[in-house]
Amino acid sequence: MKKEGKRMVWPAYQKNIADDHYYYSRSCIRQNFYPGTEHTFLRILGQLNKDICDDPRHTTCTGIGYHTDVVPFETAMTVIARHFALMTGLGYENMITSCITSFGLYSEVLETWKEFPESEEKTREYLRKATGREFNIPKDLSHASDIIYKFRKEISALGTHRLTDIHTGRKLRAVEHIGCHYSKMFPSRGVGGAEFPCVLSGLIEEFGGEVVDYPERRLCCGFGFRQYFIKANRGFSVACSKKKFESMAPYEPELILTNCPGCFYFLDRWQYVISEMEGVLYGMRNQGIPVLTYEELAGLVLGYDPWDMGMQMHQIPVEPLLDKMGISYDPEAKYKGLKGLDLGVPLQPRQLAI
Repeated sequence: MKKEGKRMVWPAYQKNIADDHYYYSRSCIRQNFYPGTEHTFLRILGQLNKDICDDPRHTTCTGIGYHTDVVPFETAMTVIARHFALMTGLGYENMITSCITSFGLYSEVLETWKEFPESEEKTREYLRKATGREFNIPKDLSHASDIIYKFRKEISALGTHRLTDIHTGRKLRAVEHIGCHYSKMFPSRGVGGAEFPCVLSGLIEEFGGEVVDYPERRLCCGFGFRQYFIKANRGFSVACSKKKFESMAPYEPELILTNCPGCFYFLDRWQYVISEMEGVLYGMRNQGIPVLTYEELAGLVLGYDPWDMGMQMHQIPVEPLLDKMGISYDPEAKYKGLKGLDLGVPLQPRQLAI
């Protein structure tokens, strides 16, 4: 396609992302897997002087229960309507979701109400009877990675580090993996749609890295809910991730960037599992490939301490990446809690020791 044609087509793949005044919808599983990521997101928005509400009354969206056929869709819609009511009651109009599954389910609810207005009226009735609350539909619904993407230039300008090797000046090679529920279900709700999603590749490029394409770039990580929650299916789950690792390995990526808590968890944990099962690692110099969230990457660029962001919770060691970026860290503080409390050093895997 000619450049002129691309410029005409590209606006159709953009989405509105609000500038400020956000109601934050936390994730249930992220707080268990990697509890520092959401705190890092709030810290970044605070540094950018943005108004964001972190409401303790917020609950799970029921997304995992819904996608595993445990929670009926009518119940999920009512729970999400309560979230909208909490947002409305506090005077906010712009909602951010931390979880890709939440983002997909919120989008599904809004699209259902748009196509079938009677379902919205029933949901309003259910919520009114259950809680006495009323709600407004969000003026803007964005995923947290959308927000970091929107302010990527501001973050880069404030940053103290880049995605470059301080020893050689070389751009660090990064692969990105976008959660399936971000834009595959409702393409218009993701930056770049389902065909050209750039919410993560845009961060890599802005922060000085090199985006590496690879054949299985858009393959599911293997989570897929039923692919993991049903024990008999877990072999399929790890096989999906293994296929991705084998596809990216020849390009020697130095990090994997994700925006879904499930993808982050499995691309990190399955590397450990495969290393223990088969003695295989897919990174350079027989190491694992560090997996980062968009908040952690932005935090490193801004000079945040990796242990303050909870990066010691990663299964794949992040120190090789930190060393290349010139990030200072205290090895002795990696497993220290508040006030220097010794939390104990976990057993080291056979293959992943630094």
